[in-house]
Amino acid sequence: MDVSNAVLLELFVRSLSLWWVIIPGMVLGTVVGILPGFSAQNTLIILLPLTLHMDIESGMAFMISLYCTTQLGGGIPAILFNMPGEGGAVATTLDGYPMTKKGQAQQALVLCFSASAFGGLVTTIATMAALPALAQLGLYFRSVEMVVVIVFGLTLIAAIAAQDLLKGIIAGFFGLMIGTIGVDPVFGTPRATFGLLELYDGVPLIPALIGLFAISEAFVMLESETIVRSEDLSKARGARWSDTLEGLWLTGRYWWQTVWTSLIGLIIGILPGAGSTVAAFLAYHYSKLLSKTPELYGTGHPPGVIAPESANNGVTSGTLVPVFALGIPGGTTGAIMTIVLTYHGIVLGPRLFIERPEFVYSVYMQMLVCYIFMALMILPLARYMSRVVWVPTRFLVPLILSLVTIAAFSEREYVFDMGLALGFGVIGYIARKTGYEVTAILIGVLMGPLFEQYFLRALRVGQGDPTILFSSTLGNVLWVMVALALILPWLRSRRRQGVLARTVEAGHE
Repeated sequence: MDVSNAVLLELFVRSLSLWWVIIPGMVLGTVVGILPGFSAQNTLIILLPLTLHMDIESGMAFMISLYCTTQLGGGIPAILFNMPGEGGAVATTLDGYPMTKKGQAQQALVLCFSASAFGGLVTTIATMAALPALAQLGLYFRSVEMVVVIVFGLTLIAAIAAQDLLKGIIAGFFGLMIGTIGVDPVFGTPRATFGLLELYDGVPLIPALIGLFAISEAFVMLESETIVRSEDLSKARGARWSDTLEGLWLTGRYWWQTVWTSLIGLIIGILPGAGSTVAAFLAYHYSKLLSKTPELYGTGHPPGVIAPESANNGVTSGTLVPVFALGIPGGTTGAIMTIVLTYHGIVLGPRLFIERPEFVYSVYMQMLVCYIFMALMILPLARYMSRVVWVPTRFLVPLILSLVTIAAFSEREYVFDMGLALGFGVIGYIARKTGYEVTAILIGVLMGPLFEQYFLRALRVGQGDPTILFSSTLGNVLWVMVALALILPWLRSRRRQGVLARTVEAGHE
C-alpha cells in the first residue's frame, strides 16, 4: 500500500479543487453542531439522495466536511450557554462555560476551534501514516476490552465528584438507573417503561441531553440579567483581536496535550460503538489526572477545553478506519458513508488497500483540507460569536427554549420527547440548585446502556463466568489503568494534604 509523495501531492491539490463542496459542508456542519438535537447522522440521512447522485469524490468531501465541523460546532453552545450541541461536547462545558462566565468567551471559543482543527490535522496525518496498522486495531477490542473502555468513561464520575463524593456518586447511579429503562438487550423484557411504547428503545439521548443541560440552564439563566457575571461584563465587552491571539497562544502552549488527547480520540474512533462522547470524557479525565494543577479543572482551565475538543475531532479520522479496512461501520455516520461507497461500486475491505490505495488516501486528504479551511475560516469568527453572551437573558431564554424544544421533537418526531425533555429539565434544575452534578447524571445515561450491552455480551461468551472479564491480556492492562485512574487522585490528594499540614506546622513554629 505504498503511495509516493508525488501521488500524495496530487491528491492534496485535487482535494483543494473540491472547495466548492467542502465549504458548504463546513457551513452546514457548523450550524448542525450548534443546534442541540441535530446531528451529523440525521443530516446525512436526510441528504443521502443528494450524496448518492454526486460523484464519489464530491460526495465524500461533502460528508466528511459536514461530519468534521459538526464536532467543532457542538462546542460553541457548550461554551457560550452550557448547552452541548453534541454528546461529545458535554465534557467541554466543564471548563468552557466557566470561562464564559468569567468574561473569556472569546478565548474559550478560540481554544475550541484551534484544538479541533489542530487535533484533526494531527490524527488525519497519523492515520495516513499508519493506516495498515490501525486497520487491525479494532480486531483486538472485543466485548471484554470494551467493558473496560466504558468503565474508563464511568470513572469520570469520581473525578467530577471530587468536591462532594457522595453527591457525585448518587448523581452517577441515578443516571445509570435511567439508562436501564427500556427493553433488556438479551431477553427482550421491558424494564421501567411504565407501559409507554416510546421508552421501549430506552431513554432517547437527545431529550435527556437537552433537558439536563439546555432547559435546566435556561431556568438558571433567568435568575441573572446576563450569562456573564456582572463584574466581568465590561471585560467581555472589551474583547479584541488580541484575545483571539491569546487563545492561539494558549493552544500552542498546550500543544502536546492537544496531540495526545487527539490520539485518544483516534483510537476510540476506531472502536465500534464507542464514539466521541467516550473519547471526550476519557481525554478530559486523563488530562486532569496527569495535570500538575488538577484543582483548576472545572473553574475555567484552558486544558479542560482543549482535551475534549481535540479528542472529538480525533474520532473523525478513526471512524473511517474500520469502514475502509473491514467494511464494518463503527457507528451511524460510518454506516451512511458505507452506503454511499458501496452504491458507487467501492469494494470495502483489505483488498481496497491493494487495488485502490489512492482512493483511501484521497478521502483522508479531503479531511486534511477541511481542517485547514476550518482553521482559516472559522477561527476569526470567535470574536463575533462571543458577543452573544452580552444579550440579556430575558431575550435569550425564550429563543433557546423554542429551539431546543423543536430539537427534542426532531430526532424521533414524538411529541412525547418534548415532554421528556421538559421533565429532564426540571430534574437538571433541581440537581443544579441542590449541588448535584448534571454531568454525572448524563454520564450514567450515556454509558449505562453501552456498559450493559458489552458486559452481558462478554458474560454470554464466558457462559456466565465473570472471570471472563480478566481473561484478556489487553483487558488486564486496561483494568490496571482503571485502578490507577481511581487511586492516583486519592494519593495526590493525601500528599497535598500532608504538604499543607507540614507547612502549617512550620508556620506555627
